[in-house]
Amino acid sequence: MSEYDPSGEIRKAEGRLTHVDETGRASMIDVGDKVPVRRVAIAAGRITLAPSTVALIRENKVKKGDVLTVAQIAGIQAAKHTHHLIPLCHPLPLTKVDVRTKLTDDGVAVEGEARCTGKTGVEMEALTAVHVALLTIYDMCKAVDKSMVMEGIHLVEKRKEVIE
Repeated sequence: MSEYDPSGEIRKAEGRLTHVDETGRASMIDVGDKVPVRRVAIAAGRITLAPSTVALIRENKVKKGDVLTVAQIAGIQAAKHTHHLIPLCHPLPLTKVDVRTKLTDDGVAVEGEARCTGKTGVEMEALTAVHVALLTIYDMCKAVDKSMVMEGIHLVEKRKEVIE
């Protein structure tokens, strides 16, 4: 949690916020001097569904179409547009986006992976992929299921590898 102190500086319990300038205003950070490295981020989340909705998805009988495939494509597309959605994100040269869906007895688990060789991380792209995939499932099933809950959306892993 950030706080202003009397001098006008922003403090954060575990360090300085990176997207805030000295006066507390939003600021896109300059990554121009950073060395490009290979970056990977994986995010996950799930949506709980009524058993009847799970059955419709399993049997591909949802009126709007193949729920899992459409969600996968929507998540990939969303990751590629993250910088248009999140104001302080840099546009990144993504080299790979993968969205994996798994139908379970009580819903759908989604995992999103984003990769790039660049100067800043890809966790926002992975998280955006998961969010939009889940929103797509919600949209496609809302006519038949009023009990859906998206939950547990989180970053699973973030790593970088120096290019030699």
